Amino acid sequence: MPRAPRPGAALAALAAAQFTVMLATSVVNVALPEIRAGVGLSDTGTTWVVNAYGLAFGALLLAGGRAADLLGRRPVLVAGLGLFVAGSVAAGLATGPGLLIAARATQGLAAAAVAPAALALAMSQYPSHAGRGKALGVWGAVSGAGGAGGVLLGGLLTQAGGWPWIFHSVALGAILVLVAVLILVPDAARPEPGRFDLLGTVTVTLALTCLVWGLTSARGTGWADARVLGALGAAALLLVAFAVIERRRPYALIPPGLLATGRVAAGNLLMALLGSVWIALFFFLPLYQQQVLGSGPLATGLGQLPLACANMLGAALAPRISRRLGVPATVTGALLTEAAGLLWLGRISAHGSYAADLLGPSLLVGLGLSVAFVQLTALAVDGVPRQDAGLAGGLVNTTRQVGGAIGLAALATLAGSVTAHAHQPAPEALTSGYRTAFLVSAAVLAATALLALLLTRRTWPARPVEAPGPAEPWQDRASDRTSVV
Repeated sequence: MPRAPRPGAALAALAAAQFTVMLATSVVNVALPEIRAGVGLSDTGTTWVVNAYGLAFGALLLAGGRAADLLGRRPVLVAGLGLFVAGSVAAGLATGPGLLIAARATQGLAAAAVAPAALALAMSQYPSHAGRGKALGVWGAVSGAGGAGGVLLGGLLTQAGGWPWIFHSVALGAILVLVAVLILVPDAARPEPGRFDLLGTVTVTLALTCLVWGLTSARGTGWADARVLGALGAAALLLVAFAVIERRRPYALIPPGLLATGRVAAGNLLMALLGSVWIALFFFLPLYQQQVLGSGPLATGLGQLPLACANMLGAALAPRISRRLGVPATVTGALLTEAAGLLWLGRISAHGSYAADLLGPSLLVGLGLSVAFVQLTALAVDGVPRQDAGLAGGLVNTTRQVGGAIGLAALATLAGSVTAHAHQPAPEALTSGYRTAFLVSAAVLAATALLALLLTRRTWPARPVEAPGPAEPWQDRASDRTSVV
């Protein structure tokens, strides 16, 4: 009889799937000028090389999470990885704007299936709270490192072999992850009973699509554009309709009890605020390095290494910090640490250097981001019933992705406005816009830290304690108020 794979090996394969999803978010950032020239993209088309992935990813995450619960998490993960490979290959072979943007949307659709299924499977490998804390530390490390690693990989491959190799390498990596999942991740329990809430899924997917499309389009056309206002208005109406529909559905896409615990609701709210700064950070940093400091793709990518290393270190230390200080102090301290790094970035100079302007704040940002991500993911999935595990994973990824779309749209518009009215030479004007974006990001995180202190003190004990006995994963018990970390 073959020996069952160990949980550590399964976690490594699942974390690699999460890393691949996060990598694809930022891997194109450095290569956009080369991609634009290679396939003949317009200004709008260049923006949609990034936006198509994020739009499909953010809008379909809830559907992906519910599909994982009802159809089986491992089958959905395997299918998602297969589709991700196909989308990546198509992107690398694209010779025109339409095919490239469609391929990026396919990657986003696949990622919406992979992310929640992988997170639910990872948590199912560790029944104990201490084990889940370590698993979430790994999850935080690969999630943050994926964003920084995308910039690094994009720079290396663009300079060495050209932009198509960005997508070919992602496809190869996804194939290796798919093989690892098939070998190392055991079949989970049978799919949960229930029916797919098609009406609710279509309504919320359309709502999120309109919301993300409107926010990302506003960066290029302005907030007063009729199409942007129409999309945002439609999103609002559809979200109201979704709330009404869900109250009457026996198999609601978001069960009313899912947000009943303050932990899940607080985790998702805080994750949305963290995401509003997170995605924008990896957008502005490469731009400052290339457009102001004059760094090439390779140097820009290598410049992300300290941030990635700090991120992995913070994720590894997060469980220990939480056990020593408690969840409220850990979350608040992590957010303030990241805010301090962004405040430091708010002092960048048009005549600066990487060592003087970026190295120190990158280390602070990486440490704070990783610890906060681990803790907020724990908040958002702890105490969730087994049958809703995939949905909980989809929900926390949705809030981060939609929060990121909102934050990036707002901060990019703000930075562009400051640059346009700076009346300075190009490097100084661009730097003024980036400084403003970093300072506003720091203010958002400082406010988030205060909110986190309030919310986590209401939902978690001051210091985590050991569980009173063996607990079924995802089982919510009134007597178990134990921190997962």
